[in-house]
Amino acid sequence: MNRELIIDSNASEVRIALLEDKTLVELQKEENNNRFAVGDIFLGKVRKIMPGLNAAFVDVGYERDAFLHYLDLGPQVRTYNSFVKLGLQGKLQHIAFEKFRLEKDIEKTGKINQVLISGQQILVQIAKEPISTKGPRISTEISFAGRFIVLLPFSNKISISQKIKSKEERSRLKRLISSIKPNNYGVIIRTVAEHKKVAELDADLRNLVSKWENITKKLPHIVAPRKVLSELDRTSTILRDNLNESFNSVHINDPALYEEAKTLISTIAPDKIDIVKRYRGKTPILEYFGVEKQMRNSFGKTVTIKSGVYLIIEHTEALHVIDVNSGHRVNKDNSQEENALEVNLEAAAEVARQLRLRDMGGIIVVDFIDMSSAKNRKTLYTKFKEEMVRDSAKHTILPPSRFGLIQITRQRVRPEMSVPVLEQCPVCHGSGEVKSSFIILDDIENNLNYLIQDQNEKHLTLATHPFIAAFLTKGMKSIRFKWFLMYKKWIRIKARKNFHLLEYEFLNKNNEVIKN
Repeated sequence: MNRELIIDSNASEVRIALLEDKTLVELQKEENNNRFAVGDIFLGKVRKIMPGLNAAFVDVGYERDAFLHYLDLGPQVRTYNSFVKLGLQGKLQHIAFEKFRLEKDIEKTGKINQVLISGQQILVQIAKEPISTKGPRISTEISFAGRFIVLLPFSNKISISQKIKSKEERSRLKRLISSIKPNNYGVIIRTVAEHKKVAELDADLRNLVSKWENITKKLPHIVAPRKVLSELDRTSTILRDNLNESFNSVHINDPALYEEAKTLISTIAPDKIDIVKRYRGKTPILEYFGVEKQMRNSFGKTVTIKSGVYLIIEHTEALHVIDVNSGHRVNKDNSQEENALEVNLEAAAEVARQLRLRDMGGIIVVDFIDMSSAKNRKTLYTKFKEEMVRDSAKHTILPPSRFGLIQITRQRVRPEMSVPVLEQCPVCHGSGEVKSSFIILDDIENNLNYLIQDQNEKHLTLATHPFIAAFLTKGMKSIRFKWFLMYKKWIRIKARKNFHLLEYEFLNKNNEVIKN
């Protein structure tokens, strides 16, 4: 598969488009002033304990307090609290983290007021960015994602990605990590670590350990609320998580970002440094690579697939609803059931792409065309799961119901991606209402009177729609002739085909617009 990354950077934001075989499958937007990205670590202050919710609200510097649930504390939160307290007091200089004594895990059914108190300062990590009116969701179970592994302080557990199927490889990786992992650090081995050498894993591990050590050194010198560590920006994160043998090229239009990407790739995959290319063309980069057109065709309420099949995508507060329609796609040689299966299989691929592209999260219900055959429903379910394999977000898919509905839950950590595909109507300016055509003549005459009597304009031209121009000029006693008798000035009238029916403007002798 041919995979390309197109990165468009400007003063306000960075837009990142991921193409698979020239088809847009992911689009991410990173604002340059985003201070609360997933993975950022803050020193926060507990504002309020809510026993009824078994949660706490924590001040991390955002306009709304962050939400911390008991289940997001992590099993070693007591050890964690003790460690942070000593760090804030400056007493960690002579204590090696590897020798720090871990306390007993907290109970899963415990209460948050047993481990946190109001006014307490705690280290937290952004788990979900602010969405709509909600503040960030946070966790005290801090993790550091690297190229090959994820590091978790206050743990000794080693986990391996389920996508690594070989028992021999799983055993080898676990043995290697066990031999190089310091005490009190847990490790999750990522899929891309498969068949990697110990030197690469060790370098990744040391880099992540140094991040945690740098945080502990900062603790005595900061006061909540304060950001302690920024996650890699979205561009670097995507490169880190997606770069593999199928990645063919990375095109970037910003020189600073280009150098940053080359530096990153030189450290994580030196043999692929040539795939990073600086775009210098005059045409906007997303337009040049055909991304802009795909964006316009892929967003909005109605999404049409080439064969004529189309999707209707609706968003409510509680869930997303996607309706599959066959359009004019009908094969006369097939039965209704066979046609329904063909349409559903084609729509399944597009629905999976839309979920990634829009980063839709929460509950999603897809209304496929009804099929009576259980075998066909199973075929659709299998196809849909295959299409969703490339989706990195955590998701669960239920088999089709008797009504042809497939229900999906998909992880949401950021606001849903949206691209405006509708423009404001130039006639009604978005109100949905226009002035009555009966009063346009009154408007024109009022403006004409003002320009001649008050502004003393001597040479006036009225530009208007051809229908209105004809209405004003035709006949022996036309309206324009009446104006001549009234003002003793001849008003030139120009018909403009590009004007809408009720649009007009007055121009002076230099053809400058003076009233519209």
